Amino acid sequence: MPFLGHVAELRRRLIVIAATLLIGSSVLYFYAPQLYDFIMKPIISLPQLEGKAMNILGPFGTFGLRFTVALYGAIVIGSPIILWQIMAFFLPALKQKERRYVVPTFIALVVFFAGGVVFCYSFILNTAFGWMVSQAWETVQVLPDARLYFSGATLLMLGFGIAFELPVVIFYLVVFNIVPYQKLRQNWRISYITLMLTASIATPDWSPVTMGALFGALVVLYEGSMALARVVLARRIAQQKALYGADALD
Repeated sequence: MPFLGHVAELRRRLIVIAATLLIGSSVLYFYAPQLYDFIMKPIISLPQLEGKAMNILGPFGTFGLRFTVALYGAIVIGSPIILWQIMAFFLPALKQKERRYVVPTFIALVVFFAGGVVFCYSFILNTAFGWMVSQAWETVQVLPDARLYFSGATLLMLGFGIAFELPVVIFYLVVFNIVPYQKLRQNWRISYITLMLTASIATPDWSPVTMGALFGALVVLYEGSMALARVVLARRIAQQKALYGADALD
């Protein structure tokens, strides 16, 4: 495909993504209050915020909050379409034998993204916001801002969802021989440092609670994906082992 053909294909994929977000956010705009209450439930239930109303300052804040809620909801609900458009753009560059991984990879991307969002919602939001709110002292009053709190919660969930795609990244690193399995296994210390940096970047609040939780989850996903790759890609790993050295695997 010539360069202009790639540009046209990219434009077509971006139009589909934009249309998905536009239609999704337009529909969810009318259900924004229910969606907001559901997402913020782990935070509103904090003892430090009990009895306090979420505040909006300014006449245009309510519209902005509704639009933000609808947009984030469209991103999460429309994530399968968005992920497929991204994968479909790179599909022509794959060899025929490599295209068999596309559908399983797409399913894995959707499942891991949803898993990261659910994990953050179920176990992280309440603990993380509770720790951050507790850092206030006697002369400082916590005045919850509806937009800021919601943006923080959704950024955390999106960060966890994207970070949970790690097993797919590792799978393709080994499949395309970008980083051989043997190198990943031998340089586990560097991998762990990379996971720690990823956790610090993916968490917008920089609190030790969220960074520690995400780092722990990434370590589990990393080791699990390495074990799965060793089983599923045993023949390829054996070839890489013969090529890059016969060091014993951990």
